Amino acid sequence: MTRTPTPKAFRVCSTTLRNKLGFGIEFIHDVHERVTPVTAINLAKTLEQYQLFYLEDPVAPENIDWLKMLRQQSSTPISMGELFVNVNEWKPLIDNRLIDYIRCHVSTIGGITPAKKLAVYSELNGVRTAWHGPGDISPVGVCANMHLDLSSPNFGIQEYTPMNDALRDVFPGCPEIDHGYAYLNDKPGLGIDIDEAKAAKYPCEGGIPSWTMARTPDGTASRP
Repeated sequence: MTRTPTPKAFRVCSTTLRNKLGFGIEFIHDVHERVTPVTAINLAKTLEQYQLFYLEDPVAPENIDWLKMLRQQSSTPISMGELFVNVNEWKPLIDNRLIDYIRCHVSTIGGITPAKKLAVYSELNGVRTAWHGPGDISPVGVCANMHLDLSSPNFGIQEYTPMNDALRDVFPGCPEIDHGYAYLNDKPGLGIDIDEAKAAKYPCEGGIPSWTMARTPDGTASRP
């Protein structure tokens, strides 16, 4: 699978969508750390006129020092953290107000307790939460994210992928989603369980996730 970053194409797309939909719908663009820092800065500046909800992961973790320059040149809200794994990556961004949303993957940073501490620290500095919630996260992880959301005054937004009937069958207690709102139950803990008997009806299928095979046009590995 070949991936080519196309920031120019997104500018054209944004113009078309805003012209058709107006400004009543929020836009989020995930850069996925796939462009150079200079390109990310230029993109953030160009997209100001489209009033994004936020620009997601514009630079890679090893290039977070560039966010200071990006912040000085653009008012586009910034979300960071999908690939973060330790406090030294997010702390300077929060301390210096270089981001608007923190979106770490909860299990990657150590689980619910470290994530709750991060949420509280972010609240002190005016940063809101937007926990990572991709399509390959389990329903248990989804519930963990949402319980953090409910307990955080600085909740911003929650990424979510709809669950199919099989998942809801195996994981009783999945949250209900209606018109963009999530509704959790009042059961103990995360309110979700695993039915192993029903899980046996859905054996795991092998295969390599396509995103791990991403390549740039010249054949080199691309960031997933």
